Amino acid sequence: MKLKPVCCALALAMAGLSTAEATTLDDARARGYVKCGVGYDVPGFSARDDHGRWTGLDVETCRAVAAAVFGDPDKVYFTPLSAKVRFTALQSGEVDLLVRQTTWTLKRDTALGFNFTGVNFYDGAGFMVRKSLGVQDARQLAGASICITAGTTTELAVADWFRNRNMTYEPVTFEKADEAVRAYGNGRCDVYASYLGGAAGHRLKFAHPRDHIFLPDIISKEPCGPVVRQGDDQWFDIVKWALFAMIDAEELGITSGNIEDMRRSSNLKIRRLLGLEGTFGVGLGLGNDWAYNIVKIVGNYGEVFARTLGPDTPIGLPRGLNKLWTQGGIMYAPPIR
Repeated sequence: MKLKPVCCALALAMAGLSTAEATTLDDARARGYVKCGVGYDVPGFSARDDHGRWTGLDVETCRAVAAAVFGDPDKVYFTPLSAKVRFTALQSGEVDLLVRQTTWTLKRDTALGFNFTGVNFYDGAGFMVRKSLGVQDARQLAGASICITAGTTTELAVADWFRNRNMTYEPVTFEKADEAVRAYGNGRCDVYASYLGGAAGHRLKFAHPRDHIFLPDIISKEPCGPVVRQGDDQWFDIVKWALFAMIDAEELGITSGNIEDMRRSSNLKIRRLLGLEGTFGVGLGLGNDWAYNIVKIVGNYGEVFARTLGPDTPIGLPRGLNKLWTQGGIMYAPPIR
């Protein structure tokens, strides 16, 4: 047993590594910001507003990580990535984390050298068609041409769905979702297939959004969330718990508006999350106010959803599965204790 640390150290040295190798947290602190990979112009998830500022659910998830690390959610640099290059960008270190409507799958969680840190949006793949097509459900799409983004789980889900029903279709693939949406809008395809959350945002780009409808068929499970490289457990924990803190805060009734009042609460769950009991930041390599900073500046999960995707936004998505588990959804986070 005493030889094990020596063997491990030798193995690391032979691999060209060092037990004192800088972590992702060290690198982020040294440069002064977090590098986050996001999607190209996906309203509600990752898009620039009229002032050039990045907005959306995925963007806010990145900002939460920056708030945890720096106490400042603006200390983050966003890199828009296509589905084709997103994994290469993460593997190469071009970005510290990827929050880009990326579905958690077995292969991605193992063979590609990544770890998914949780789910920030439960989605599903489906079909958008023009009302004028007269289609009511996906079983009427035999022989249809379908615009799809290459390299996505939607591409695979569509292929499986049609194959399982012995139906044919014509796939028309594009590197970027914007290109697929534009082609569909220009009439190159009969159907646009995508995650329904993202498609709801893309629909706003059409001159007459209400001329396009979503078929009721949900053909896949698409649990999407932040992704990091394997091999850095500390960074994995930071990104994971930044998301969990927003979810736990909503469950505890802590908002960006009432957080100062909540600091006077005697509820131990609230006091632990806000850094007033225990030293839970130490295990993450952060200050004890890491979660307080997230909720104070970015907000809890419900607040973020409401202002990026919710019924009062142009996208107008209901919470659905993304409601808290206590409210009929499946959004759930472990406790901070």
